Amino acid sequence: MLSVLIIACGALSREIKALIRANGWRNVRLECLPADLHNRPERIPAAVAEKLEMASHDQRILVAYGDCGTGGQLDAVLAAYGVERLPGAHCYDAYAGESVMAALGEHEPGTFYLTDFLVRHFDRLVIQELGIARHPELVSVYFGHYRRLVYLSQRRDPVLEAQARRAADRLGLAYESHYTGYGSLETSLVRLIEPVDTASIEEATWAH
Repeated sequence: MLSVLIIACGALSREIKALIRANGWRNVRLECLPADLHNRPERIPAAVAEKLEMASHDQRILVAYGDCGTGGQLDAVLAAYGVERLPGAHCYDAYAGESVMAALGEHEPGTFYLTDFLVRHFDRLVIQELGIARHPELVSVYFGHYRRLVYLSQRRDPVLEAQARRAADRLGLAYESHYTGYGSLETSLVRLIEPVDTASIEEATWAH
């Protein structure tokens, strides 16, 4: 059985591991890059390229990133290695779908999004990393043009829901939540890991 390597953003680690377990994928290996690279997206292409350079070429590879603010630079790296990534600009697209994200953005362009991962690590990645803990006045600098926080949830968890509401309150934003499940993250992984073997299907058909 051909092995599969998923090179992923650390923000997707928990969900990808859950999908690997749920589907019983024994031939899949996951390697994650630090989630806080999102604060320095210009570093993502080189970090992914380093992983690809070290990877064995006798396996199928998926890069579990969107463009993630790299301005097409990540796609240039992946094209050089003949590797695909998740659809969409961000992991939000991978969960909610590009059409849903487009509709949310059209309804309110000033929307800040959270996923399960970002809710769990909101204090570290937003409050601490952006310096808001030390300088609360920075909230208006970073989030002054936002009007709404939308929580795109992968699991129905009242604890995370409450944390997301508190995050919206702390940023002074209106709050909405949308349950997405794993969305196209799951469909992309299934397509990569469980490709349809048409030759085997045809052979089985002829055998009957």
